[in-house]
Amino acid sequence: MARIIALLLGFILFSATVRAEMPWVRHTVDASSVGADGAKLQDVNGDGLPDLVVPWEEGGQIRAYLNPGPKKVTQLWPSVTVGMVKSPEDAIFVDLDRDGNVDVVSCCEGTQRTIQVHWAPRRASDYLDVSQWKTRQIPCTVGEQMWMFAVSMQVDGNAGTDLIVGSKGANASVSWLESPENPRKLDEWKLHHIIPAGWIMSLRLADMNADGQHDLLLSDRRGMTRGVKWLEIPSNPVTNKWPVHNIGGRENEVMFLDIADLDGDRQSEVVVATHQSKMLVLSQELLNGKTTNRWSYKSIANPHAIPKGKGVAIGDLNQDGYNDIVHTTEPSGDPRLSGVTWLRQERENGRVNWVSSDISGPDGIKFDLVRLFDLDQDGDLDVITCEERHNLGVIWYENPSR
Repeated sequence: MARIIALLLGFILFSATVRAEMPWVRHTVDASSVGADGAKLQDVNGDGLPDLVVPWEEGGQIRAYLNPGPKKVTQLWPSVTVGMVKSPEDAIFVDLDRDGNVDVVSCCEGTQRTIQVHWAPRRASDYLDVSQWKTRQIPCTVGEQMWMFAVSMQVDGNAGTDLIVGSKGANASVSWLESPENPRKLDEWKLHHIIPAGWIMSLRLADMNADGQHDLLLSDRRGMTRGVKWLEIPSNPVTNKWPVHNIGGRENEVMFLDIADLDGDRQSEVVVATHQSKMLVLSQELLNGKTTNRWSYKSIANPHAIPKGKGVAIGDLNQDGYNDIVHTTEPSGDPRLSGVTWLRQERENGRVNWVSSDISGPDGIKFDLVRLFDLDQDGDLDVITCEERHNLGVIWYENPSR
């Protein structure tokens, strides 16, 4: 009897190990176009579930997806093409005109070099009706820069929601778009330059100095301005300079970043992917229990020794009380490598070892932004990302830990 129990336990442990190392089940949100280039999450219809907006770079489409709920989340999601544009790189949800219906803003590079507003239908019931969406250019952005990224926030305390935008290439910058009193009057929007840039990869809102106010956290991957830095918003953002704080990564080609408490000390760390076979973990130093302007860093080797990282997301995937890292990359079609992996913390005698496990398997060769959310509502975090070369499209991986 004891031997039978031992064999059963051994089989269970073996099965659990194999399950943990096998690729996670992949579900497709949409694969109807070409070049899905990063999903942004926001609840646009008030049902408490995250909806998605995605630019399809080669397909020239901006598409929004409404979360169908946990019972149907493994199926294709209800969607709408909110606009057709050239070379889109980013798209975000934001209710620009404050009418209660969430609009979309897209950023384009290539020859388009324009930021567009895709005005949502006036009636919520028409949200998935493509004929009710209207696409308009913001005139002050037309042909100005190769726009790569955007984030919405109230910058100056006046009028409506403003936009902070980043670009790449010649005359690249981090800038902000000032909303007029009537946001629908797009020719009255004003573009204000903040700092020069090389190639903006991330723009995130975060309170970096614990003053209760949002600051701007960013990663810049190329040129003399590269690195991870954060900007303070001055009292007069039009006339005053925005103080710049460099926090690390200036010797690396930094890609997408995330910010969260990685080591359990109640202080957030910035984790950023790089093209130098590693991730950087940037930590704000303390003095007498208070944060300082000094930052230190350590590195975590990329899984499988992959040279070029793309994106990172922080969250406790295995529910052991410690945050893990999900990493996306471009494995260049090597069937031995996974484009999406997770690194979990194993702690022993005060030391942390990072152990990698497969998520995506060999399918896909170019993955992008990655986000974590419990899409199937089973109590663990799932992984949401895009793949744009093998046209896996907008996808999510189901966490097998439950």
